[in-house]
Amino acid sequence: MKVGVFTFGGGYAMIPLIQKETVEKKHWITNEEIVDIIAVAESTPGPIAVNSATFIGYKVAGVLGSIFATLGLVIPSFLIIFVISLFYEQFMAIGFVKSIFKGLSIGVIILIANAFFKLKKTIKLNLSTTILFIVISTYLIINYFLEITIPFFTLLLILFGFVFGIVTETILKGKRK
Repeated sequence: MKVGVFTFGGGYAMIPLIQKETVEKKHWITNEEIVDIIAVAESTPGPIAVNSATFIGYKVAGVLGSIFATLGLVIPSFLIIFVISLFYEQFMAIGFVKSIFKGLSIGVIILIANAFFKLKKTIKLNLSTTILFIVISTYLIINYFLEITIPFFTLLLILFGFVFGIVTETILKGKRK
């Protein structure tokens, strides 16, 4: 629930808090396990933070643990967004509120980068993961400063990831033979 209340910016922004609470403070899982959880949570349907909370809850306390961990993560965010939605137009008309949201988006990028650097010891860093990190970071920075909302740019990034994955797998299969 603490992660759900104090995190702004979506699932990736929650990763550092999830890591701090479950690995460093509570010692429920290891850094290696959280990297695996993130990989599995990203590859399964649903938000990464919800999938991670569900798995960690299950590991710690079984089915009830997964239910309560998921609800604890989702309910605070839902309630906060619900209240904001009731007054959204009035809320966003206030100049400093717009500035706060702009600043928070930079904070989200920093949180994601922080999660990467904290977990990089357990991630097998190679040329392909480094290239992906640089491309995605560049995309986020360009998108932030230029405020590009054109779906084509995002589709181009998805296409890059698709082609990059095929090329990387083809090269790895060749090396294995």
